Amino acid sequence: MGVDLKDLITEDIKIKIGDLRLLRGKVIAIDAYNALYQFLTAIRQPDGTPLMDSQGRVTSHLSGLFYRTINIVENGIKPVYVFDGSPPELKAKEIERRKAVKEDAVKKYEEAVKIGDLESARRYAAIAAKLTIDMVHEAKRLLEAMGIPYVDAPAEGEAQAAYMAKVGDAYATASQDYDSLLFGSPRLIRNLTISGKRKLPRREEYVEILPELIELDKLLKALSITHSALVDIGILIGTDYNPDGFEGIGSKKAYQLIKTYGSIERVPKGLLKSPASVDVMSIKNYFLNPPVTKNYKLEWKAPDEKLVLEVLVKDHDFNEERVKSALERLLKAYREHLKGEQTGLAKWFIKR
Repeated sequence: MGVDLKDLITEDIKIKIGDLRLLRGKVIAIDAYNALYQFLTAIRQPDGTPLMDSQGRVTSHLSGLFYRTINIVENGIKPVYVFDGSPPELKAKEIERRKAVKEDAVKKYEEAVKIGDLESARRYAAIAAKLTIDMVHEAKRLLEAMGIPYVDAPAEGEAQAAYMAKVGDAYATASQDYDSLLFGSPRLIRNLTISGKRKLPRREEYVEILPELIELDKLLKALSITHSALVDIGILIGTDYNPDGFEGIGSKKAYQLIKTYGSIERVPKGLLKSPASVDVMSIKNYFLNPPVTKNYKLEWKAPDEKLVLEVLVKDHDFNEERVKSALERLLKAYREHLKGEQTGLAKWFIKR
């Protein structure tokens, strides 16, 4: 789900990135689970069926990871994927909610297929998408073959990515969720892994989706609040750790409450009604002090052509000619970008 801050992040706060080369030389810590889910939901047949190999194993995530990562590297970006570890106990309710939503979506998908409603079938199939442990292992194996580094977080991948950006090992985090900002990432890039033309739901119209940069300091300055106060706003709206939020409180009202009282602890209890018991301070502390690891190494290596072909062509029936062609692009991009220093056009476009 993630926290819904979009109404507080106005267009003047966002920086649209029309050309990914503006991020040339930058290390971007990508929320791996978020990206893989995007690939699983977007790369599908017209009826919602995902790409699969001859054994019936889903390969949409591998296709997206392989080709999109190559596109990112060709633009001079140094990607590092950050994978989730064990979810915190605080997230248990949200995990159960997501499970129920997916189970319901499976039923609706089957019903839509029966009546020939392909538009609905595709929509429900995307909602029902599941990322299994085997898929995660396959994704990591592919990244190793491509020479792209990844980091295993002890808990939340977004928290780990935010830490890497805060200490300067990455320029920004990349995710569709705004949680990275609550975890303190100085910069969040949205739409990095899904940019391009996208069809509008239930309409024969397409829109161009561009990556966008949100700087935490710029957001806090525009709202005249602290990072801690932003976390408070997120908790009032609802996060993965209290998905129901507080009754009758949206982003605008949450902002006004925190501006008026200074912090969530100071808001009169009578103004806050939660559908369930919420340990506000535990959630707040988790966002401000999440478990992370400092034990990681970021090294971009030359791709192993033989291993890439083994993972994609031999094991999952990808088209060999197309994979080899993409590998040539990756090798060229590696020589041109991944061996060099972190410099580029971005220093003139985006302030460090």
